[in-house]
Amino acid sequence: MPTLATTVDGLKLPNPFVIGSGPPGTNLSVIQRAFREGWGAVIAKTISLDASKVVNVTPRYAKLHAASGEVIGWENIELISDRPFHLWLDEFKRCKDAQPPGALIASIMEEYNKDAWIEIVERCQDTGVDAFELNFSCPHGLPERKMGAAMGQDPDILEEVCGWVKSAAKKPFWAKMTPNITHIEDPGRAALRGGATGLSAINTIRSVMGVNLDTLRPEPSVEGYTTPGGYSCRAVKPIALRMVMELATMIRAEFPDRSLSGIGGVETGEDAAQFILLGADTVQVCTGVMKFGYEHVKPMCEQLLAFMAKHKFETLQDFKGKTLPYFTTHADLVKRQTERKAAQKIAATVAAAAAKVVKSDAEWTGDEFVKQSDALSKA
Repeated sequence: MPTLATTVDGLKLPNPFVIGSGPPGTNLSVIQRAFREGWGAVIAKTISLDASKVVNVTPRYAKLHAASGEVIGWENIELISDRPFHLWLDEFKRCKDAQPPGALIASIMEEYNKDAWIEIVERCQDTGVDAFELNFSCPHGLPERKMGAAMGQDPDILEEVCGWVKSAAKKPFWAKMTPNITHIEDPGRAALRGGATGLSAINTIRSVMGVNLDTLRPEPSVEGYTTPGGYSCRAVKPIALRMVMELATMIRAEFPDRSLSGIGGVETGEDAAQFILLGADTVQVCTGVMKFGYEHVKPMCEQLLAFMAKHKFETLQDFKGKTLPYFTTHADLVKRQTERKAAQKIAATVAAAAAKVVKSDAEWTGDEFVKQSDALSKA
């Protein structure tokens, strides 16, 4: 029987499904609910040392619906946690004291300040959290403090900050990548050079959901105004798969001992299988939990197990990255197709010739006698 149990960066997980940082991990109550439902790990909502500057607005979500009514796109302008740091420390400790069956991961974000990063790492790990995820990727909110994507879009700063964290962290840490960049391998490589144990990708895509054609105001509308937000849900999956493939290819070639957590539109076990086939060790789900609830992990596990049984895979490692070798350049695609057509033409010529070979005396004809004789001499 196949198993979903896996070990990533020393973290023993019952399955690869991880609650992504955001509203589904916003306090101890919901984190404990996630563990009861069977999630492999929970990444808490991003925290910082000073939550006093974090003030959310309402509404802060906007949805894109398919013709069927299904929500396929989700934009948010929500900030990181507005809860005081000391409350998080208490809840991290209480969560770990209860010995949850999966890993508790703290998502942290700070300004470009070495002392702040070291302090938040040291104080969080003293509570017993199992790992960290560094939020270098939030596309909205607090850019004026050079936090989130404003930091993650600069590989030099990214490498330096990962180095600061590495000097203080006794736990593994993942750097969460922004998709709002031309070549995601550049910041990914920088984070790994700086000492990150692994990468997470992708965070939300900077977006404008739409314009209300009655009011002529953008959505979501706050006092008639808005700001570009982060786009998630099923609609981002093709972009996420491409970027995970690019990061996994880079990791395989340059940092084979590092890990990768895939994020972006995961709602089924089949979605998860695609990310793992492209090199992910784990898969994160955030918007999917907001659509379907914490219990949705159960059908996803069943679907992933069914996929593994179908292909006779016993562990996740049996198919991790199995699809990566099938990516190549356009020039190589042309070459492969040209060679295949040429081979088919030769095969067709041989088959046609073979079809004309006399197989019994009754097949000889006067008009084709010379050609039939010649064909038999080449057979």
